Amino acid sequence: MPHSHADRPVGAHAPVAGGLATASLRYATAIGAEAIQVFVTNPRAWALSPGDPGQDRELREHVAATGMPVFVHAPYLINVGSPDPVTRERSAGLLAHSLSRCAAIGGRGVVVHAGSAIEPDRAAGLRRARETLLPVLAAIPADGPDLLIEPMAGQGQMLCATIADLGPYLDALDWHPRAGLCLDTCHLFAAGHDLTAADGVAGALAELAGTAPGRLRLVHANDAKDPCGSRRDRHENIGTGQIGTAPFAELLHHPDTSGIPFVVETPGGQEGHARDVAAVKRLRDRSGPDGNGKPALATRRDLAGKKS
Repeated sequence: MPHSHADRPVGAHAPVAGGLATASLRYATAIGAEAIQVFVTNPRAWALSPGDPGQDRELREHVAATGMPVFVHAPYLINVGSPDPVTRERSAGLLAHSLSRCAAIGGRGVVVHAGSAIEPDRAAGLRRARETLLPVLAAIPADGPDLLIEPMAGQGQMLCATIADLGPYLDALDWHPRAGLCLDTCHLFAAGHDLTAADGVAGALAELAGTAPGRLRLVHANDAKDPCGSRRDRHENIGTGQIGTAPFAELLHHPDTSGIPFVVETPGGQEGHARDVAAVKRLRDRSGPDGNGKPALATRRDLAGKKS
């Protein structure tokens, strides 16, 4: 299976039914993925799947042979900021399990949603996130994967949505060296970062460089169904949503994303992923953000004719 060693590998979240390695690598071949993200246990349950050692070994050996970046997405039930101590205990256990399974397959990092305070406020939620995550981070071995915090779209009492929220969140974790970041373009847009503005992408990345320098490990490349600031986490296929293609082109050519994999989590199953992986690759492989080496200005004019 050919894999690109491009500076910014492009891939998708892959299914694992039928065998973690067997299914995910077959899917990667079918859609032309250079990177994959997978679940290693049921994403909507607390049960800890032991995995299949043979499948783990196959995927780990493939990663070693090809250099393909592999990431694990932690289950959705995890909430490190919950006021419920049972939920936090289960969250810590599930995160530790996900990190162990990620190491077993040669993965680079485990993506986990930043969490919600639920009540009474964000400050209390951050204290609980600290108590939950610091022991998990401390237990990661030197050669283990990173824990990648993913800011959310801003709904409810989310602990982290905007780039400005990253400072207090990482403060709560004592800027632990194994705490990295996964940025989702749909989430950023929904939280109020207007990536379609002329300086939207450059401004967001400059803010990130000033707030959490050197922490970015992965980009979830997703267009958005809803307008900027909607606080709604609804993904759309690349170029058919409210973000459009120009901001993705600019992201893919910005020096701050050098070496960062891009993974799509868009609708449409294999067919949709194949189209979106190809689209992101085309944007990456052009000579510049606008195709001729000149910076692209992504404005709302790019949205003309696109669905709302």
